Amino acid sequence: MKTLLTTCMIVAATLVWAGEAPVLLPPAASVSKGEVIKGVVLEVKDVERYTYLRLKVKDGETWAAVSKVPVKKGAEVTIENLTVMNNFESKSLKKTFSTIFFGTLGGAGSGAQGAGGMPADHASLTKNAEVNDIHVPKASGANARTVAEIMTQSAELKDKPVLVHGKVVKYNPEIMGKNWIHLRDGSGSAADNTNDLLVTTTNPAKTGDIVTVKGIVRTDKDFGSGYAYKVLIEDATLQP
Repeated sequence: MKTLLTTCMIVAATLVWAGEAPVLLPPAASVSKGEVIKGVVLEVKDVERYTYLRLKVKDGETWAAVSKVPVKKGAEVTIENLTVMNNFESKSLKKTFSTIFFGTLGGAGSGAQGAGGMPADHASLTKNAEVNDIHVPKASGANARTVAEIMTQSAELKDKPVLVHGKVVKYNPEIMGKNWIHLRDGSGSAADNTNDLLVTTTNPAKTGDIVTVKGIVRTDKDFGSGYAYKVLIEDATLQP
């Protein structure tokens, strides 16, 4: 089977700067299930949650990112469960990648990430988070809503501001230029997916924080790469 990098359908490659010398990156491509990238690690950059790898591959060099894991220069690695991101900005590295492949490191265990290479937190929560006993009082104010109210009244609340008080049960920074938060307050039910609310923000947080979120309700949002959400809050600000 031909590798991903030899089956790219776009002819032009993208030239970007990495350090002091230009690096030729493969053009963006659609990624088919089962395709992988194999290469030798030329450079390793670790941030809080991720390990960025500059790889020497068959057709040149490319960047990939996986959940944080020890990797040494010179190691031969395989990146699986690929998702292509174009013009991806890493605020931790203060660098924008014209093209980068998010994925899982072959042999490192796929539990840390979900299909498509993005963190599993976007697809589902761990069993431990499901059984946590969470009881957070409802926010006060004209636009205050519980998680369940936002999930069940999304058609009425679409494109309107809301205020919701809850506990951060999952947090993933710097995905597509935003921080992704899963918020719960004890309302709703896992059976009909009304107990968990996705929030995107530029504000930092950490798992376990109790925060008040102010943002805009969006519905039927499709970010591409298989990440579509019926309900979420965007452009949110967080207050402790």
